Amino acid sequence: MVMKKQPTDIIYSFILYTFHLSSYVVLTYGGANTLHLMDGTSTAEIINGDIFFEIVDPVELEYTYRIRPAKDFGAPFNESFHVKNIPLVPVNPRYGCKAPDNLDDVEGNVAFVERGECSFKTKCIVAEKAGAKAVIISDIDHSSEDYFIEMIDDNTNEEVNIPAAYLMGKNGLMIMKTLQRLNRNYAIINLPVNLTFTPVHKMNQPPWLGW
Repeated sequence: MVMKKQPTDIIYSFILYTFHLSSYVVLTYGGANTLHLMDGTSTAEIINGDIFFEIVDPVELEYTYRIRPAKDFGAPFNESFHVKNIPLVPVNPRYGCKAPDNLDDVEGNVAFVERGECSFKTKCIVAEKAGAKAVIISDIDHSSEDYFIEMIDDNTNEEVNIPAAYLMGKNGLMIMKTLQRLNRNYAIINLPVNLTFTPVHKMNQPPWLGW
């Protein structure tokens, strides 16, 4: 006798399937999940507003990384914003809730900040006051999580005038650990990089994402 699948079985299978893809594609609605990853699909068809940056030094981190811009605060990553060969500097203290001790390193560069202890917007306000050109935030304490978090406004009266984006924790942890192992205070990045017409399977994604 053939057992008929129950609705809960179908839902569970769908969840497992989307979880397997989550290190690469954040679940979005409107047909994104019907795309095949290896058939020449371009990133423009699946990224839904996300952008990419690349690390060009150190060599151990020379990959392309996907980030999600802040939802309703900060400047946009548009044609007027492009930085090349610029340091990505982990702030100290790491949560970036107060003026950084390494102010000279952060000024004029991209601040790399960990999630926690204060709001996303507060971190960006502090980084902007320190002279950062942009902010990348990552949840390193929950590095096993491979999805994106929407960074939303917390209704703080101050405005943020620099771009800000969220990097998934798996990538944030590997960047931080590698810099620490190499005794490096920063990585060199290009932000953003245009992958609009790049087929998904040709992207130089970090191998630890496991897709």
